[in-house]
Amino acid sequence: MLFRNLWLLRENPLVFAVLIGVTVVALVVALTVHEFSHALVATALGDRTARRAGRLSLNPLAHLDPLGTLLLFLVGFGWGKPVPVNPLAFGRRPFQGMALVAVAGPLSNILCAGVVAVPFKTGMLDWPLGGLSLLYRSPGEAVLALVFAFIVGYNLFLAVFNLLPFFPLDGSRVVLGLLPERVALVVARLEPWGPGLLLVLLLADSLLGWGLFSRLLGPVVNGLADLLVGERVF
Repeated sequence: MLFRNLWLLRENPLVFAVLIGVTVVALVVALTVHEFSHALVATALGDRTARRAGRLSLNPLAHLDPLGTLLLFLVGFGWGKPVPVNPLAFGRRPFQGMALVAVAGPLSNILCAGVVAVPFKTGMLDWPLGGLSLLYRSPGEAVLALVFAFIVGYNLFLAVFNLLPFFPLDGSRVVLGLLPERVALVVARLEPWGPGLLLVLLLADSLLGWGLFSRLLGPVVNGLADLLVGERVF
């Protein structure tokens, strides 16, 4: 995200500072909602691991993963601190239990985006079509609109990105929950390779300008945004 707007630092440091502030607020909201929902559903299904680890909390500091947050901040894609879950607490269907816990994160982000989109949908706020350029014309109103728009955008980004079927993203857990148990056990052996491979792909996609993730996720994110606010966020 910030990589694409570094030119602002030289042209207008104040606008760049506002961008950083708005991004931080949106990230904190999206990541906290996402990870808290994992912990909430795991607890509801009988696993107390997340509660004992202090993750059944709306305190953002409990959920921010340094690397995942940094990547979200810089390139627009990343993750929160994984919520500890004990699959054995789900009885005879551990993969299905993990899938329910996993899908709770993205669904909560979509719900959060829908709630925050209400001021745009009802006309209380105008969608910031001019983006950061609005700060030059009407700073006060623009900051509020940008905060709400960024919260909508980052929640949708986080939801759709995490539904990709790559370890350690939530989509991988959902896929395992849908597979026959014997097949899921085999596929799960690939998990240790997932984080490193995903990190390499994210960095290469951003630094080399491939735009792979943007092209893959953009239509889905924009489709959801169109339903919620009638605008594109990509």
